[in-house]
Amino acid sequence: MCSTIVSAKAQQFTPQVSQYIKTQASTIALTDAKVIDGTGKPAKLQQTVIIKDGRIEQIGNAKKVRVPKDAEVINCSGKTIIPGLVMLHEHLYYTMPLESYFNISEMPATFPKLYLAGGATTIRTAGSIEPQTDLTLKRMIREGKLIGPDMDVTAPYIERQAFDIPALNTVKDENEAAASVNFWADKGCTSYKMYMHATKEDLAAVVREAHKRNQKVTGHLCSITYREAAELSIDNLEHGFLASTDFVSDKQENECPSSARQSLLDLDENSSQMKSLMQFLISKGVAITSTLPVFEPYTNREVVLGGGSEALLPEVRNSIHSKWEAAQNKDSVSAVLFKKELAWEKQYFDAGGLLVAGTDPTGAGRTIAGYANHRQIELLVEGGFTPVEAVKISTLNGAVYLGREKEIGTIEQGKKADLVLINGDLEKDIQEVRKTELVFKNGVGFDSQKIFESVKGKVGLN
Repeated sequence: MCSTIVSAKAQQFTPQVSQYIKTQASTIALTDAKVIDGTGKPAKLQQTVIIKDGRIEQIGNAKKVRVPKDAEVINCSGKTIIPGLVMLHEHLYYTMPLESYFNISEMPATFPKLYLAGGATTIRTAGSIEPQTDLTLKRMIREGKLIGPDMDVTAPYIERQAFDIPALNTVKDENEAAASVNFWADKGCTSYKMYMHATKEDLAAVVREAHKRNQKVTGHLCSITYREAAELSIDNLEHGFLASTDFVSDKQENECPSSARQSLLDLDENSSQMKSLMQFLISKGVAITSTLPVFEPYTNREVVLGGGSEALLPEVRNSIHSKWEAAQNKDSVSAVLFKKELAWEKQYFDAGGLLVAGTDPTGAGRTIAGYANHRQIELLVEGGFTPVEAVKISTLNGAVYLGREKEIGTIEQGKKADLVLINGDLEKDIQEVRKTELVFKNGVGFDSQKIFESVKGKVGLN
């Protein structure tokens, strides 16, 4: 194993990392760019951003900002700068079926690279199957040995035995759920995720133990309704409103109903019941995570969302393409629910709720790291958000949830230089978000396209 390292400011990098670094100057000037700063304020034209020693030293009109003589100057005319993405429903695993059963496998080589290439400088792994791997990757990335985003690592799923998913962790009761929190917190995990068959008692125990440590709990729920979860002080709910069982008329306590999807189909897009639930969640300070890519319908849509087909191992790509072809014009129910979800997320945001973003690279395998992060932003715009709002949801809102908004999430003087340089104008065409050129993490500029190229044909392998 090569142990040689090269220096980039105070950070040390191994050769396998440094080969992707485009710029590592102590002072960098990004000149004449359009800046969408993540605050939700209108974009500004002809801006210059000065980075010094990993921090944003100055930002302002290009005609007024004095570029230091020792700065490395990057002309950004015709390009857009946004904050590094802060994505809160990411995984370091990917769908890998086991015989006829759904299963998931860790992708430690490809996914950290893809997240960074796609502009995600901070992620939360919303559910882990190999937390020891995730924690080690977090450390190795921090030490400059591997490429990847900063990570908020979630402990193993907290779930009761129900599904035959070999990689999924299960607990037998609320005492074991509480013990799981404390065990993994001591190992370094900082978030916890309840899953579909966990009980109210499990959630109460997990929230109690996590909140003692000032850590947060999220959930992809079913047995527990959103209202019940909010009453028990959950911090976050995953998958927008598509995991809600609040509208099942005969819902039994601590049981996951089979009619949940139908209840949402029957619910009007502008339902007063849904608006009442939203107001209750907002009053309790519950964040909602939008994970639109994993729900995107098949018909007349991309096979791999965000354009990432070439990243897949050929055998995996062929399988996904075959399933996509077989599903064409057979997903009308999914299309109806997807349209409703777009509307509900906009309603929650407009009502003052904290909407955050993620991708969830699972499902049918069409959602993969990096590429899907681009697609999430595009789908928010499809749902009626402006590009400026979509960027805020995908940057500042995530930072606020993590309690890191003083350091990341916006382009402001004094903050970490976590930035994404895009070769295009997002307000003219949101799909220009796919043209990431440089991703700055702590002021070090990584070559996005070179990283994407390095993993082609490898997702599904490791």
